[in-house]
Amino acid sequence: MKNKAPIGIFDSGVGGTSIWQQVHELLPFENTIYLADSKNAPYGYKSSEEITALSIKNTEALLSMGCKIVVIACNTATTNAISTLRRTFDIPIIGIEPAVKPAALQTASKSIGILATQGTLSSILFHKTSSKFTKDIKVIEVVGEGLVPLIESGKMGSEETIQLLKKYTKPMIKAGIDYLVLGCSHYPHLIPQLKQILPSQVKILDSGKAVAKNTQATLASLNLLRKETTPPSIQFYSNADIETMKFLLRDYCEEISVEKRDF
Repeated sequence: MKNKAPIGIFDSGVGGTSIWQQVHELLPFENTIYLADSKNAPYGYKSSEEITALSIKNTEALLSMGCKIVVIACNTATTNAISTLRRTFDIPIIGIEPAVKPAALQTASKSIGILATQGTLSSILFHKTSSKFTKDIKVIEVVGEGLVPLIESGKMGSEETIQLLKKYTKPMIKAGIDYLVLGCSHYPHLIPQLKQILPSQVKILDSGKAVAKNTQATLASLNLLRKETTPPSIQFYSNADIETMKFLLRDYCEEISVEKRDF
């Protein structure tokens, strides 16, 4: 039955595990398959054509494993490839975009920061969304160059990571931001470090909860939610080293399977 089929999730690496956690929290009985395309990370500096080709490859792999819905747990892949994926595949596809809208609507200082990859900030979809909601707001956009490889290597708390975060947030703090939007699914893994650096009044926004709610609503509307309340099957695959993924998912080690696999 289609209801028992897994939710498929892919990202350019381990970052999207932050999205999986939100999906699993909201839909704890759903079977899930997660693909970390770490071999090709980061996506942020690839061309739109390369990103689209990799996203098609990842989606085809998830469909070959019988997934009933695909969640793109990658901002760069969403902003560059989601239109093509929706035209190409006859399956619900959920994307992720930086939480610019809620930040713009809630800011009191009229100044917000966006930390994202080059691929997201330069995309047409991001530009359309951002310009729509930030007409009277100062937006400080910063490319988080070098952060994804550090996270992929498990170096979230390293001195190199801390120094990069200080460098990237400095112009934002100077501009008096009260919201920092994380425009890459890897970056929520740096929230503890960011909280040490940012002034206490700055709120950090990521898109995980919104993606989980959208996934739940889409499955419910298509009558595709799993009806069983038995423990689900949860599989994680990476086409590169799996140690960082195991570390990030250490709280779930008894529930999940983490393996290396080419796809």
